[in-house]
Parts: sequence; structure tokens; C-alpha cells
Amino acid sequence: MAHARRMRTISNGMNPRTPHFKQKKSEFQEKVLEIKRVTRVVAGGKRMSFRATIVIGDKKGRVGLGIGKGLDVAASVEKAKRQAQKNLVAVNLKDGRTIPHEIEEKYSAARIRLKPAKANHGLIAGGPARTVLELAGIRDISAKILGRTTNKLTNAIATINALKRLEKKIEGDAE
Repeated sequence: MAHARRMRTISNGMNPRTPHFKQKKSEFQEKVLEIKRVTRVVAGGKRMSFRATIVIGDKKGRVGLGIGKGLDVAASVEKAKRQAQKNLVAVNLKDGRTIPHEIEEKYSAARIRLKPAKANHGLIAGGPARTVLELAGIRDISAKILGRTTNKLTNAIATINALKRLEKKIEGDAE
């Protein structure tokens, strides 16, 4: 009898003792901005961990940034993904392709200027600003990182903050 049960398990390919969960496909695309190895000094020496910075977006006006730390890269990436989903920003796009007006934003040492562009102008941006704007679904824009810092995290946060400010101005104009 035990032998027959074992044969049934092998024939249908599933173990009856372990539940089978289907992972649903996420509607968001994701890009890893950076993975850094960070060190903390403790009494016994140095303790290494990883910090992952991830941008997620649906290319329809929603974008989020997340930071996660973990003892290995996979754990930090998963934490960053969950954090990014909690920090989603909805951007109101003009004609579904660009932003309504020019905006400048500063965060820490990072400064960025975003300018709307004509149709079929393309996405002109570099570094982390390009990644954030691409995943937000903005197709026609000109972005310039004005600050001298090369820190990807602060440049991405400055871009997200600029998109947040756009959202608030649009809400204020509608009243």
C-alpha cells in the first residue's frame, strides 16, 4: 500500500505532503540600481552585509524606489523589492508620454532638472534618473543631473521627489 502511494506521487510529479503555491507574475518591472557591500565593525571584528537599491515601475505612471540590507545579495534584493512596492509614486503624465511642466529638485548633494519634451523627442537622461523615468513610463523628457555627486541612490531619490512634487502641483491645479 505504501508502495502504491509512492508510485502515485512519482507519476503525477507532486509530493502530497508539501503544498504547491503558484507565484503570481508581478505587474512591475524592476531594475537593480546598485548592490554595495557594507561593513559594520563589531567587538569580534568586521561584519559584512549587502545593500541593494532597486527601482520598480509599471511603465504606466507608477514608480517606486527601495533599499534593502541583508547577509546575502538575494535577501537584500527581496527586501528592496518589498520596500519599493510600499513606496510607489503615481505620476500624472501629460498625453501619456511626458510631464506637464519643468521642475528642479534637490536632495542632499543631488540636484536634477526635468523638462517636458515634444512628441517623439525621446528619453534624454543619464544614470539613475534614466532608470527611474523609464520605469515610470515617461517617453519624452529631457533630464539633467546638475549636482556633482555620483551617488546613484541620492540621484534616484531626487528624481523620485521631483516626480512627487509634480503630482502635488497637478492636484492643486485641479481644484
